[in-house]
Amino acid sequence: KLKYTLEIIKVKKSLIGVNTHRANRITEHGLKNKLINEFKKIKLIKPEFKFSKDTRFDFLCDKKIIEVKNVTLTRENKIAEFPDAITSRGTKHLIKLVDSMKKKYDPYVLFLTQIQGIEYFRIAKDIDYNYYENYLLAKKAGVQFLAYRCKIDLNEIVIDKKIKIIDE
Repeated sequence: KLKYTLEIIKVKKSLIGVNTHRANRITEHGLKNKLINEFKKIKLIKPEFKFSKDTRFDFLCDKKIIEVKNVTLTRENKIAEFPDAITSRGTKHLIKLVDSMKKKYDPYVLFLTQIQGIEYFRIAKDIDYNYYENYLLAKKAGVQFLAYRCKIDLNEIVIDKKIKIIDE
């Protein structure tokens, strides 16, 4: 066990936040400081919401469930992608988010992009087509998807602005 963690790397002159454990802290900071437009009016922030015996979501904010996905993959200029590997857990979360609507929750997936200068986001269907198909099903069912990029420098990583999701 090391006493240090890898937080940021530089790839082609862009900084990328690579500590996956940091995403929820960045999001919680964004929720508390009203940096995410869709959640500016929330009153209660409950991290690690236990939805069912086998499923936890990252946040419950009033009746909004928020599942955060840390995004560190970019293969084209200004486009971030998720996932960077097959994610059966991510697919399970999409299915459970659809189920949550039966219990009157308002489900969201927040793709938190820790890559400097990113303007767009898309699902990496060539990496995990099953996740992509479930993303489309969840979107059609009413799960809301958001992508926000972070401002990154050597002192901090904070939510910066909403970016466009490209559905191809």
